Amino acid sequence: MTHLPHSDSLRMTVACAVVTISDTRSKETDKSGQLIQQLLQSAGHTIEAYMIIKDEPALIQQQVTGLGKNANLDAIIINGGTGIAPRDSTYDAIENLLEKILPGFGELFRFLSYQEIGPRAIASRAVAGVYQRKLIFSLPGSSPAVKLGMEKLIIPELPHLVTQLNQAS
Repeated sequence: MTHLPHSDSLRMTVACAVVTISDTRSKETDKSGQLIQQLLQSAGHTIEAYMIIKDEPALIQQQVTGLGKNANLDAIIINGGTGIAPRDSTYDAIENLLEKILPGFGELFRFLSYQEIGPRAIASRAVAGVYQRKLIFSLPGSSPAVKLGMEKLIIPELPHLVTQLNQAS
């Protein structure tokens, strides 16, 4: 089945922030953060901010809150910390910040992941929503999961979702 892009998808540049949640990665070893940036730029979008922060709920909330105040940003794409290990706190940190949740993102991400990795997909707490008129997507930290989420879900719908957010209320 071929999915045609929305008409606004063909010509809109989306300003994005990329946030990696990790206790161990550096800019040199953050393959998933680099992949997100490459895929966004290849699709014609811009990277306005990039950071790696520790998997600490207060730090995650502080960064997302700060990025939410940036009028130049349209979307924040987070990777890492979405599992169920004791240090995985991204979902817990951002879920309460989200003003609107896009449940279809997590549902579709887990469905697509299941097709690739089987029942291990149930451990993913990937989530998306809206905070301060910005889209937030939270993906697992593995590069295959990032590639899947970016190529199959985020990049195809990013311009359309930003257009919807920017409609006059």
